[in-house]
Amino acid sequence: MNILITGATGYIGRRLTNKLIEDKNLKIRLFVRNKKKIEGFKNVVIEIYEGDTFDMPALDNALKNIDFAYYLIHSMGKGGDFSELDRKSASNFRDACIRNNVKRIIYLGGLGVKETASEHLLSRLETGEILSEKPDKIQTLWFRAGVILGSGSASFEILFDLVRKLPVMITPKWVKTKTQPIAVADVVSYLAAAKEVDVKGNQIIYIGSEQMSFGDMLRRTAKALGLKRYIFPVPFFSPKLSSYWLVFITRVPYQIASALIEGLKSETIIQNDNAKRLFPEIKPVSLENAVENAIYELQHNKILSRWCDSSIADACDIKVQQDISSAVYVDRKVREIGDLNERDVFSAVMAIGGENGWFNYNFLWKIRGAMDRLFGGYGTKRGRRDCKTLRVGDSIDFWKVVDIVPDKRLLLFSEMKLPAKAWLELVIDNKRLILTAYYYPFGLFGILYWYSVLPMHNIVFNDLLDSIIKETKKRVCNV
Repeated sequence: MNILITGATGYIGRRLTNKLIEDKNLKIRLFVRNKKKIEGFKNVVIEIYEGDTFDMPALDNALKNIDFAYYLIHSMGKGGDFSELDRKSASNFRDACIRNNVKRIIYLGGLGVKETASEHLLSRLETGEILSEKPDKIQTLWFRAGVILGSGSASFEILFDLVRKLPVMITPKWVKTKTQPIAVADVVSYLAAAKEVDVKGNQIIYIGSEQMSFGDMLRRTAKALGLKRYIFPVPFFSPKLSSYWLVFITRVPYQIASALIEGLKSETIIQNDNAKRLFPEIKPVSLENAVENAIYELQHNKILSRWCDSSIADACDIKVQQDISSAVYVDRKVREIGDLNERDVFSAVMAIGGENGWFNYNFLWKIRGAMDRLFGGYGTKRGRRDCKTLRVGDSIDFWKVVDIVPDKRLLLFSEMKLPAKAWLELVIDNKRLILTAYYYPFGLFGILYWYSVLPMHNIVFNDLLDSIIKETKKRVCNV
């Protein structure tokens, strides 16, 4: 069986790929925008095709000889054009599947109904309708899920942060809205089983665990963590105000929080029994089990994927290697590493940021992160997926990893709210540790910003280099 997975670098796609590669009877092909983000599967025999659903020749090439195709592309973007792009993407994909005689499209969308759906949920519904539009030419299995709970999911991180930090919560009335959450492992199980299920025609398959309100989700999540929390809904707390409030409590930025909160106004409950009928072997776990599994993965650094791994929005995905040679301003600091092993130094480089912090001036990084959050950026609360390892596409606070050359180079792209593009590069070359900030300003304000932060660079960048070397020496001594 020949399988194509789109969205393989995203939250669900990476986990599905990880599960399907266990089946030696499958030939798996991934269609991604950036091959470098698939390095986690480099020891597995997988075909990797690069392109996107707006590049028809690349899409046709990827779909040749494919039996079943997974469509796991969606946007958390903003602006008037994101829904139109979603519609065009789905239409292109469906038609390319038909041209290449693909037997089945498998899609994961959201629960809810059009009448009360948020803008983003409505786009998911429209995508499912477009993929299912030609049942006489291709079959579509459309899975529909509500809140997905698992380590690294945006919904779980919001829940986790809220119940840990707030003993008492003043909430909007949407906490009474009904939903049916589902563990990410169960979502992946349904998707994996969809390639083999014997069924005719298009199918809409609603998936989820037991029905509950969002308030129940908060209380039960708290109980699973051994906490007791009090929730008081008020009518004047609007979804928009809730989104701003979440920026200060959770790791999820305003743009993502706003899309999720808007979706909570709509009931997201199961409307048929196709999941039980077609997949009787899958029994969705309880919310408590989903939370416990997520906590275990957090505590043991086993977060396979995270909400910000990939998105159509530029803020969450570096589509191509950024051209740092376009930088107008460059600030470079150098340290000799002496007799230290270059591999040991690079290991310390790969551990910067997130829970590990930014050394002596970590408080300055946090202040800059707080300012970034105020303007809708990621700040430093986003942290890292893993405290020890990095891969291309990972996040480090308000940076995105765009290139890694093992034991040589780490290149980070700034996702701060800036009047510019900016990169931070750490290179080990000829027994030297070299830090370089590259900066491409947008207009006069961008130029003024660069000169205003240069004094701060001298403080934090010099400390960063000195501390990396000290950390390396400490690690070597402890071995």
